[in-house]
Amino acid sequence: MNILVSGGAGYIGSHVVRQLGEAGHTVTILDNLSTGFRESILYGDLVEGDTGDRELVSAVLRERKIDTVMHFAAHIVVPESVVDPLKYYGNNTCCTRNLLECCQREGVNRFVFSSTAAVYGIPECTTTIDESVSTAPINPYGRSKLMTEWMLQDLAAASDMGYVILRYFNVAGADPECRIGQSTPEATHLIKVACEVITGKREQISIFGTDYDTPDGTCIRDYIHVEDLASAHLMALEYLGNGGASNTFNCGYGHGSSVREVLTAVERVSGQKLPIVESPRRAGDPPALSADSTRIREQLGWRPRYDDLDRIVESALKWEEVLRRRGR
Repeated sequence: MNILVSGGAGYIGSHVVRQLGEAGHTVTILDNLSTGFRESILYGDLVEGDTGDRELVSAVLRERKIDTVMHFAAHIVVPESVVDPLKYYGNNTCCTRNLLECCQREGVNRFVFSSTAAVYGIPECTTTIDESVSTAPINPYGRSKLMTEWMLQDLAAASDMGYVILRYFNVAGADPECRIGQSTPEATHLIKVACEVITGKREQISIFGTDYDTPDGTCIRDYIHVEDLASAHLMALEYLGNGGASNTFNCGYGHGSSVREVLTAVERVSGQKLPIVESPRRAGDPPALSADSTRIREQLGWRPRYDDLDRIVESALKWEEVLRRRGR
């Protein structure tokens, strides 16, 4: 297929681009490099630009005969979305609306969307969350993503657009061969921050909230290795190419780890103690989110290969060591 990957120079997008290239697809990356990195692109051609630029996007879709769009470009920091919501609605919602308009204009009718478990908010259920759980995001990041889901659903009802929405849980880890990984400066992802402390980039790590209604008082999240998440995108691509109906799939392992459990895993894998500071809760953090991934396993045949917290941490730590050697 001829695929446009928006945000393909970013953390998750670059892993998907690499797997697409290895599978023999023709890939064009659209990225403004505001948070992505040119060196993370191992396959395909980079078009430097923004999804909000309708003339550019239309020209790329038309001239490169794109038949499928995979859309990753977004702002993703929950606390930032709380203090600067218009930034998130502008980029995550409005720019995506422009991208969808260009797809409709140029006859591109397959779309894979990078969504988030943040659309669920604080679910009433205490077990894993399936796709039928009501969406009630508690922060602008989650709402900006849910609005795109609604746009896709409405556009599909009014046209021949087919989509797959992938709701990510907490993504971590790196390419096992350490060619690419998460390079975002001042990242807020727990495993990356902890690994930065281990490699000397940060002095300490904070636990934000120790009084949640969880077994050890800290937030619980379902951590998924980026390689398994990337493979879900290729399966979504194949599903749409085979005429699969538009659908939404959770991407997670079906079990969670608390903040304290993650930090213990980082200490175990690294053989070092972490300097930990207990801090107040952050705005917009639900107590627990874990995926019921039955639907993606049954309908797409997704079989994760890296469902092991220590293995995720090990790959993330190796990548941080690569960045340290590079002076980053």
